Amino acid sequence: RVSMRIMAFDIPAQDVITRDNVSVRVNAVLYMRVKDPQKAVIEIEDYLYATSQLSQTTLRSVLGEVELDELLSDREKINAILRRIIDERTEPWGIEVSAVEVKDVDLPENMKRAMARQAEAERDFAAAEAILRTNLLSTISLVGWLADYFEAEHRGTIAVISSVAGDRGRKSNYVYGASKGGLNVFLDGVRNRVDREGVTGLTIKPGPVDTPMTAHLNLKKTDVTKVAATIVKAIDAKKDNLYVPGIFQPIMFIIRNIPDRIFKKLNL
Repeated sequence: RVSMRIMAFDIPAQDVITRDNVSVRVNAVLYMRVKDPQKAVIEIEDYLYATSQLSQTTLRSVLGEVELDELLSDREKINAILRRIIDERTEPWGIEVSAVEVKDVDLPENMKRAMARQAEAERDFAAAEAILRTNLLSTISLVGWLADYFEAEHRGTIAVISSVAGDRGRKSNYVYGASKGGLNVFLDGVRNRVDREGVTGLTIKPGPVDTPMTAHLNLKKTDVTKVAATIVKAIDAKKDNLYVPGIFQPIMFIIRNIPDRIFKKLNL
């Protein structure tokens, strides 16, 4: 006997890499019923097992084509796509899928903390102030002292690690980006000031580097020893700015020059 009542079963948690290269773990629930018992028995050996396996692969495939922001904010659209695909694929088995609901999206701990800091900074000026003090004001206080010292010595190099995040504000981390953007402008001014005294100022803008802070990102990351070697070479060459790896220089040039009317529609 085949039950024709609506059944609900869990789609086990799946490891997914979103389109913007974030590793997440996602589970869901599927609601289905047998619409044609004859097909369910004849066309497929085990319709429950087959539907479960199809649901898992479809979940991974669909979520791999969306960005994290869309996954978190547009569940209804994603649920509808999942339901349509699974329903179409199981229809020859006599199965009707009435709904698929994404349940939990488990983010890497580092990303949870970063998102929490950004969200807190948006709501609470004290949190934003703390980010600015850590990433901008504390660095400025040290660089200002170093500039005075090396200027008096008429020699030396001030090399400061900033970030590509400071090249343009993005909704995902604009408070942190503002601190790095402010730092970049400050370093531009210091470099202009001390250059005539024989002092070099180097602004370092790393892309993804293989460190614990970027462990959650499913991106090609540069080995930290290679980054260090590149920085040393840039200091010896008395460079003013350094993107590392170098490919980020043309990438950030493009990002900086995307018109605002287009850039504001991007999920960055």
